[in-house]
Amino acid sequence: MDEQPTLPAPYELSVDVGRLDRDKVHGWLSQDAYWALGRPRETQDRAIDGSLNFGVYDAGSGEQVAYARVVTDGATFAWLCDVYVERGARGAGVGTALVAAVRARLHEYGVRRTLLCTEDAHALYRKSGFSQLADPERWMAAFGGTGT
Repeated sequence: MDEQPTLPAPYELSVDVGRLDRDKVHGWLSQDAYWALGRPRETQDRAIDGSLNFGVYDAGSGEQVAYARVVTDGATFAWLCDVYVERGARGAGVGTALVAAVRARLHEYGVRRTLLCTEDAHALYRKSGFSQLADPERWMAAFGGTGT
């Protein structure tokens, strides 16, 4: 993990939350991401504010083309979620490079365990070192509340 991932040209990565296009991120997730369909804007904004955020931007226009969010304590654990690549940027290696950049940043923090959940992108995440849980029967989840 010593090597820093490189995004394909003409894209650049930023963790500057002020640079995020929150309208675009909300639209992508609430209208096109199976796990967040219908998510209210207020919920999305709270999620952004409480997370480590990664944006990928077209270096020429500055337009955001991808997003990923990490819930972490910054020391031992992280949950990678809300990974989205705009349809026009898919197939260029943006998603793979974005996930690799997330993993590299978390490695700098010393995070030893990063989890995620996916319905259809297992191959993408395997490229960045993710695998299925060895002992899924040990893991539990609680559902409730009003968030999507």
